[in-house]
Amino acid sequence: MADQGHSATKLAGGSQQPIGPSVSLSQPGPRPSKVTLAGNAVTIVPLAAEHAGDLYDIVKGEDKEHLFTYLFDNPYPTFSAFKEAVITKSQSQDPLFFAIIDNTTFKPVGWASLMRIDNTHRVVEVGNILFSPRLQRSKAATEAMYLLAKYVFEELKYRRYEWKCDNLNGPSKRAASRFGFTFEGVFRKHMVYKGRSRDTCWFSMVEEDWWEKGVKKGFEDWLDDGNFDSQGRQKRRLEDVRGEMQGRRGPVVLEL
Repeated sequence: MADQGHSATKLAGGSQQPIGPSVSLSQPGPRPSKVTLAGNAVTIVPLAAEHAGDLYDIVKGEDKEHLFTYLFDNPYPTFSAFKEAVITKSQSQDPLFFAIIDNTTFKPVGWASLMRIDNTHRVVEVGNILFSPRLQRSKAATEAMYLLAKYVFEELKYRRYEWKCDNLNGPSKRAASRFGFTFEGVFRKHMVYKGRSRDTCWFSMVEEDWWEKGVKKGFEDWLDDGNFDSQGRQKRRLEDVRGEMQGRRGPVVLEL
């Protein structure tokens, strides 16, 4: 599977029209599966009913309701309702849910999923992300996103990795940019959820970003122990370690 560069073809009428790079996809790519992805701070494992108790303890209560504002889930008023939802998610194949396990406590601190799986064109989205307060703005959270991206590009050999969010969700947009996703535009009135309209902000990461434009190396250099002081504070930001990727922040320009 490789892009062979831009080319043009001569069509009926004698005109030359530009077409995309040629790609050889002899067969569909593998579908994401219930794998275990081990990191230094976290381990990604298939979400299971046994994770419900520890997860509920750290996402329940009125002071945690903001965690669900931009998810399709509503806050769960009871443990039984939460456990039922976790069981349902654990049985789903698309979205395919994973628990994020803290390697120090061996307890789950969040979940994420690979979804809208298109193995024919080798495209997948990361979404339904629930980061508990114990995971938010941490080295472990960044490592979790690195492990999933690495799985998508290096094991599944996918071409495109997507991130989408409510356009009003500023933290999610900042996270996508920080992780190295490229802003692609806003789909106006894209959907209705929880009785409200959603404009959806689209981001992507493609295989060239991962291998050639510094996303993979940026993650790995930032996660290196040498980038943190004795208090666990970062010395350099991920964006600074990776460097700016030309055109990544937009604006999106219409070419006619």
